[in-house]
Amino acid sequence: MNKPLLGCIADDFTGGTDLASTLVASGMRTLQVIGVPREPVPADIDAIVIALKTRTQPVDEAIDGSLAALDWLKAAGCRQFFFKYCSTFDSTDQGNIGPVADALLASLNSRFALACPAFPANQRTVYQGYLFVGDVLLNESGMRHHPLTPMTDANLVRVLQQQTARPVGLVPWPTVSRGAAAIRSAFDKLEQTGHGYAIVDALDDQHLRAIGEAAAGHRLITGGSGVALGLAENFRRAGLLEEDRQAGVLPGVEGLSAVLSGSCSLATNAQVEHWQRHRPSFQLDPLQLAEGRDLVAEALAWAAPLVAHGPVLIYGSARPEQVKAAQEQLGATRAGALVEQALSRIAVGLREMGVSKLVLAGGETSGAVVKALDVRALRIGTLIDPGVPWTRSLDDRPMWLALKSGNFGAVDFFEKALGMQE
Repeated sequence: MNKPLLGCIADDFTGGTDLASTLVASGMRTLQVIGVPREPVPADIDAIVIALKTRTQPVDEAIDGSLAALDWLKAAGCRQFFFKYCSTFDSTDQGNIGPVADALLASLNSRFALACPAFPANQRTVYQGYLFVGDVLLNESGMRHHPLTPMTDANLVRVLQQQTARPVGLVPWPTVSRGAAAIRSAFDKLEQTGHGYAIVDALDDQHLRAIGEAAAGHRLITGGSGVALGLAENFRRAGLLEEDRQAGVLPGVEGLSAVLSGSCSLATNAQVEHWQRHRPSFQLDPLQLAEGRDLVAEALAWAAPLVAHGPVLIYGSARPEQVKAAQEQLGATRAGALVEQALSRIAVGLREMGVSKLVLAGGETSGAVVKALDVRALRIGTLIDPGVPWTRSLDDRPMWLALKSGNFGAVDFFEKALGMQE
């Protein structure tokens, strides 16, 4: 049996598929598993992504879950490890990026790791240590209103330093632009001077490939999926990996289609509004759910006569002012949980109606739904939009699932995704 080369730990489910799609596109046969695996994985896998739900967990729980995943990946024989977090560096002053990375470094007996969330294909770039979303700083983007991890500082050196006792340095754009050798030298100097992390600038995919090449000898890499662009080529240069142009080809699945959305990001709200111009939709209101109204039964009764004739959208997405109003009455955690639980039950009901192709919007929503469906592993297929592939579950009732981070995808993402399966 071949041993996987790269072992990855993602802090949410959509982030896992984002990373996995990057690896597949580079020719690595990739499996995403939901939580630490209970069953053996296929023998032909080059990379394994263990998707957790640690982004917003209490710090101790996030560390414990991540270390359990790392232990499993080490036992599986992986040669290198990747801690994947969001391209908008979603976290609070307490963590979880810094504390989890600290724990992983300690377990690997390593002293240094790079940190680069840049994903230019989705307009996330890092310049002089500042994270930009499009042409605005992170703290001026929609992320400043995130209900769980509001990002109010774009300086990643400062943000990460608040989460770790290890000194955080910077590899700036002038160094990155000189290529892998210059980046590697900068890494070595930072490690020698006692730094535990380096925020690394990146403005385009060429920079990311150079960063990946420079990190060929690192035990742990941390970042968004973009920095994984160069990792497959490292394994090829070492004679460990062959090119596989069929890495993303998946068997088809017969059945009906639907979209479930719990994200309240600007991108997802625009996608919901675009869908509503021409297709049917049903909204879940957390305040009504809290009052005991059975919106799950209502949504399924509404969907039953429609879904056989075309895909439907059921959503808890809302604009910032609506989210704020619900959180003021229910609290942020309860408001989100009510919608996630409702969408999970709806997903189970839709599957019983014959739905086998689901588009899921939002990391927390995706995690809750795949758990409710008892999906344990996903084979990664072709991209729909940057960072979002179609996947196929590995179980007795296979489904096609598209797990979309709230901030990802073009305005017509839902229609585009389902159009690929027609």
